[in-house]
Parts: sequence; structure tokens; C-alpha cells
Amino acid sequence: MSRVGKKPIAIPKGVTITASAIELKVKGPKGELKRPVPSGVSVKIDGGTALVARAAEDRPTRAKHGLVRALLQNMVTGVSAGFTRELEINGVGYRAEVKGKALQLALGYSHPIDFALPTGIEAKVDKTRIVLTGIDKELLGQTAAKIRSFRGPEPYKGKGIKYVEETIRRKVGKTGAS
Repeated sequence: MSRVGKKPIAIPKGVTITASAIELKVKGPKGELKRPVPSGVSVKIDGGTALVARAAEDRPTRAKHGLVRALLQNMVTGVSAGFTRELEINGVGYRAEVKGKALQLALGYSHPIDFALPTGIEAKVDKTRIVLTGIDKELLGQTAAKIRSFRGPEPYKGKGIKYVEETIRRKVGKTGAS
């Protein structure tokens, strides 16, 4: 039995889970999320907890068991508390600003980069920090990775966009050998 898959999911107050054979719907104070349920896995709701069960013991079904449980837990956490991802901009002249539903980045290129934020993701900029918030953890991570990919951190001076908790391994530059 999957260690992750057999853990029950506590449903906080204000959150409702609707599980059918095809789709999971989680509704809470911050919004609503939907996700298809793969075959061989079912979700049972008992009062304040949800349990994920599998129909067979074959390898693909066992793999889906823990995955569906983790995805459901992320959906419940997202609609109740939400998720946050922080990026840090390092470099002279590198800056960001929010313009409506878009993020405008000046990253040392000859042109500014206008990045349209997906629906459900909000951004705030505090000097050199970009704070992304949303209820969908997967979409939030993809958005943060896309923003980071515009100018990833380089190993010599550390210029670029990096996650706040990320550490950049620095390389030693050239030495004037004479």
C-alpha cells in the first residue's frame, strides 16, 4: 500500500469536495479547482476526511494512488490557504513592475519583456522581489519557472532571476596569469 496514498486528507471548514468517477471538484473560500480522476482510483469522503482508494494492485494503478492523493491535498490547501512563490532579481538595472494583468521585466536585453500572467495568478513587486500567489500549485510553479527562464542566474556574478530559497554555486572568474 502506498504510504502517501493511504493517508487521510483533513477537510478544513468552508471547503467542499465533490468526487465523481471522472472528476474532482474542490471549492473553498479562495476559489474552485477541478481535476480529472485517472481510471483505477476513487475518492471517498467521510465527514471531515477524504480517502483515496485504488481498485487494483498493478503497477500503474499503484503509481496513480499516491499521485491523486497528493494532488487532492494540494487542491484542498490551495482553496483554503493558497500558495506563494517568491523570485528575486539580481543585477544592475534589472527590474520588474506589474502593469494590469501583465508583468513587465527589464533584464538587460534591448527590449522589455511583457509576460501575461495566467488567470488565477497574481503578482506583486517589492523592489527586487516578485511575489506570485495563486490557488493552483502546479500553475504557480510553471509560471515562476517561466519567469525565471527569461534570465536565469549566472554562476559568476549571480545576475538574473532566482527563487528566494535557491542558492547559486559561484564560480571563480579568470585570474590574470602572468
